Amino acid sequence: MPEAFNPGSLMLLAGSANRPLAEEIAHDLDIPLGAVTIRRFADGEIFVRIDENVRGRDLYIVQPTCPPAESILELLLLIDAARRASAARITAVIPYFGYARQDRKDQPRVAIGAKLVANMITTAGADRVLSVDFHQHQLQGFFDIPVDHLYAAPVLTRYFREKHLDNLVVVAPDVGSAKMARGFAKRLGASIGIIDKRRPTANVAEVMNVIGDVDGKDCILADDMIDTAGTMAEAVFALKKRGARDVYCCASHALLSGPAVERLSAAPLKELVVTNTMHVPAEKHFDRLTVLSVAGLLASAVRYTHSNESVSSLFE
Repeated sequence: MPEAFNPGSLMLLAGSANRPLAEEIAHDLDIPLGAVTIRRFADGEIFVRIDENVRGRDLYIVQPTCPPAESILELLLLIDAARRASAARITAVIPYFGYARQDRKDQPRVAIGAKLVANMITTAGADRVLSVDFHQHQLQGFFDIPVDHLYAAPVLTRYFREKHLDNLVVVAPDVGSAKMARGFAKRLGASIGIIDKRRPTANVAEVMNVIGDVDGKDCILADDMIDTAGTMAEAVFALKKRGARDVYCCASHALLSGPAVERLSAAPLKELVVTNTMHVPAEKHFDRLTVLSVAGLLASAVRYTHSNESVSSLFE
């Protein structure tokens, strides 16, 4: 922490979705985590109370909107409580922004969930949003308040750089991940590959074509999130089939839903590297899983925002 930093009116609160991350951020900022009471009534209704004076404070509320959807409601209640308690500025720190995949009307009569959640956060009273790796970058435009969109890439690529991997290829597990893979490859001085996945006809197994030379090379499969891990596990098998040496997988957000851990454990991957934007419970850990912390990244963003400084240096 720079010696000149003065927390002054800065206050950090946390919801229940990822309190360990909030505690790390508070430690990095060298400030205590604000006292909050969050409990459920007998019928499951959420009760929220901020147990300290926040009048005139610059308030940061840490709460990823990960499943279940109650985490979103908890964030909205915390924002509303802070607004009604006369906080000067309220920043929603959302390490993982849920419903981001519902960002367009791609079939008849469906909701655009990402826009709805953005509207609710704004209406609740947030003045700013701070988040990491939106599923689509255009989600920043869904908000009518300032958004600081950070990237976990510096944290992930630093880890892989320290491994000193030779003859490295960064592979996008699907065409949608190509831009992220390109950024990783640039940072690591690696070449790039793309996995082209398609179904020839309905109910026929997927054919996976690897674009790029991976034979005898170490590969990193890079994506923004791993949900059920079907695409990632299939991609690992496809790369090994084409002669890849060691295959690493990495992602910013570890949802690891349903059969994800089982699929990844069965896949011939060397290591899965994720960040703690979402809390990864003990039952989802396995021997080849590494969880890196983004607390330092978020703490720096909070520090710069509070001091009205640019956060652009965090993209490097």
